[in-house]
Amino acid sequence: MTDKEILLRVGARIRELRKEKGLTQEALGEKGGFHFSYVGQVERGEKNVALLNLAKIAEALDVDISQLFTPINQDNTEKSQSDIQEITYMLNQQNPQKIAMAKNVVREIFNYK
Repeated sequence: MTDKEILLRVGARIRELRKEKGLTQEALGEKGGFHFSYVGQVERGEKNVALLNLAKIAEALDVDISQLFTPINQDNTEKSQSDIQEITYMLNQQNPQKIAMAKNVVREIFNYK
């Protein structure tokens, strides 16, 4: 598993737990002492969150820190969201020519003209 995959999985798990608790990113940020944009970056796998911050997030979610590492019971929607995040990450690493090529491939796959 790559570093990015780990960040995406933990972020997705935090998002899942936050939504189960009925919290917004802003509310979770307030409870944990973080800015809501930081919570969003963590959930999208954009931040390599420190262990102490994970402990604060777990406390704000009122869960044991180990639950942040528990695999998500991914249904199709959650798995799709994780895949979309990974594709977005890969596209963000490419030059405009490769992005245009990828767009054309996706259009062909979905017969989207």
